[in-house]
Amino acid sequence: MNSPSAPAATSGGSNVSLARRAYNIRRLALRMAEVQGQGYIGQALGVADVLAVSYFHALNYRPGEPEWEGRDRYCLSIGHYAIALYSALIEAGVLPEDELETYGMDDSRMPMSGMAAYSPGMEITGGSLGHGLGITVGMAMGLKRKNNPAFVYNLMSDGELGEGSTWEAVMSAVQHGLDNLICVVDFNDQQADGPSTAALCQEPVEDKWAAFGWFAQRVDGNDIDALVEAFDAARNHPAPVPRVIICRTQMCKGVDFLEAREITHFVRVEPNEWARALAVLDAGAPA
Repeated sequence: MNSPSAPAATSGGSNVSLARRAYNIRRLALRMAEVQGQGYIGQALGVADVLAVSYFHALNYRPGEPEWEGRDRYCLSIGHYAIALYSALIEAGVLPEDELETYGMDDSRMPMSGMAAYSPGMEITGGSLGHGLGITVGMAMGLKRKNNPAFVYNLMSDGELGEGSTWEAVMSAVQHGLDNLICVVDFNDQQADGPSTAALCQEPVEDKWAAFGWFAQRVDGNDIDALVEAFDAARNHPAPVPRVIICRTQMCKGVDFLEAREITHFVRVEPNEWARALAVLDAGAPA
């Protein structure tokens, strides 16, 4: 599905190479977080497989032309996941790797929360959680009116399912027949004050989206094969309805001693632990 004029965005069609992309995204995120000694590394490690399949299997884009009108729009509703998206954009060739060490610093193009005004490839300024889907509904409507065949993706968190504005956008997308809109929910069951499912009743989450008229799928968000199948099904679904992929992910995926921590929403990594985290990740790297 990648643009033939964008070779840097091509995965080669192999799920093994997609796994390697996910590993690279995780490694870039760890290196970036080490610059500041902190960051939302748990989310970045958890969502890396989703981003790998998004950028190296599903999306149509040109790395050297981030404003190309024909591109699929990939919008980050969860602004604090910026470290994850920057890592994917570096791996995709949209952002240069030599800027990695500027993460979170003054005048950097990689602020700690995603901002469209600063970063090529960052389509919206996220962070006010619950707003991303509404923004992408408007974006998808605009593309429809211009007869632009591009897709709009909205990457959001499970915590945003507790926001009323999210469900208003869910209904609006169906009302306007936005079959060019694909919502990707990172369902890691974590938010600042504990499990998302303890804050509000989430289940049956897939059935809720389907009841509103969306084509809904629920997959293991750390299973490359399952993600490829789900993204393909979402893009190729024949009905004129919006689509959602609910991805159950593991916080801190790939670094076992971080996975085991009780609090993973904002992981405390000690200075002597960064090298250990990279070593653990490297030990499990795909061939």
